[in-house]
Amino acid sequence: MRRLTALRLLLHDRSTTAGAILGVVAIVFLVGQQLAVLFGLLSYMTVLLDHSGADIWITSKNTDNINAIGTLPVRYINRIIGLPDIAWAEPMASGGGSVKRPDGEYQPVQVVGLARPRLTGGPWRFNQGSLEVLLDYDGLTLDQMDLNNLGNPKVNDILEVSDKKIRVSGITQRIRGFQGTLVFTNFQKAREITKLHPSRCSAILVKVKPGASVESVLAKIRIILPQAEATATPVLAQNTRRYYMVSTGIGSSFGFSTMIGAVVGIVIITLTMYTNVLNRLKDFAVLRALGARRRDILVVVLFQSLYISIVGILIGFLLLALFLSAVRDSRLPTHMFMWVPPLHAVLTILLSVAGSFLAMRKAMSVEPASAFR
Repeated sequence: MRRLTALRLLLHDRSTTAGAILGVVAIVFLVGQQLAVLFGLLSYMTVLLDHSGADIWITSKNTDNINAIGTLPVRYINRIIGLPDIAWAEPMASGGGSVKRPDGEYQPVQVVGLARPRLTGGPWRFNQGSLEVLLDYDGLTLDQMDLNNLGNPKVNDILEVSDKKIRVSGITQRIRGFQGTLVFTNFQKAREITKLHPSRCSAILVKVKPGASVESVLAKIRIILPQAEATATPVLAQNTRRYYMVSTGIGSSFGFSTMIGAVVGIVIITLTMYTNVLNRLKDFAVLRALGARRRDILVVVLFQSLYISIVGILIGFLLLALFLSAVRDSRLPTHMFMWVPPLHAVLTILLSVAGSFLAMRKAMSVEPASAFR
């Protein structure tokens, strides 16, 4: 009965209710949008790590950022491949290059070279072609988001990448790195393009056999290769994100803007719920005159805040979903973890209820006689 009364009061004063819902919608959407862009940037930072399929990355000494690695000898693979718990170990090449557009301009790219035939760490989502196209010595993949910047090349077109002729053999779908355009080719061709010495590579990717301990293999590799840095893939990804968040302006910029958004959200939701209760004091006085107890008023106010926050959350999430869908194939980095919307919704509801509590005391202390003034 009290829940129904709360709903009827909200429907009776539609303008006040609509304003309260609009405040919740704005905060849900704005905070969600800010978090989506931040998480998108974070996913760009570690995109190669997250999709490599490797358990361990061996890089140059003191590497704390996968996007700023040095080189190491390829022969290190021969030293560790005999370890009983290693399933495979493959080299990878990574470096800068430039694509010559048809108009003569150059577009910088990050070239990633994969060892054949396994092609470990290669592209995982294709618009045209498949991973096997990189078995071709002159094969290269481009991403559909970068085609316009590269002069709109098509599959089987010949491109000039850092003065090396290469054929577009596949088009990937929404694969982008933190340093910009990612193009994939085979290990040998990547070394030619990036001018990497034939005896060296950028990293060695290691896969541990099922059931084997990654930490145990790491300890053995570190003994065998003291001049290199062996790191578990999740740890290197975490270190990379920490590097950019702490050592660059990304963390402070997004952290400050997200904090400001959260503070503004708290203020708006609190004021919205507080005003919503104050605008209905006469309604609560009528309920008291009809015999409602103070705790009945408390429950009515509580359910009003729940109704407003839930409707606002649903509309806000709908707008956020439309936004994420609209920018899905754009160059704007966006990503939303599955655990974020439930947490966002719970916090919004708690803020809404907290905002209402500030006015609940006023609502419960209203005198029945004030309904007739």
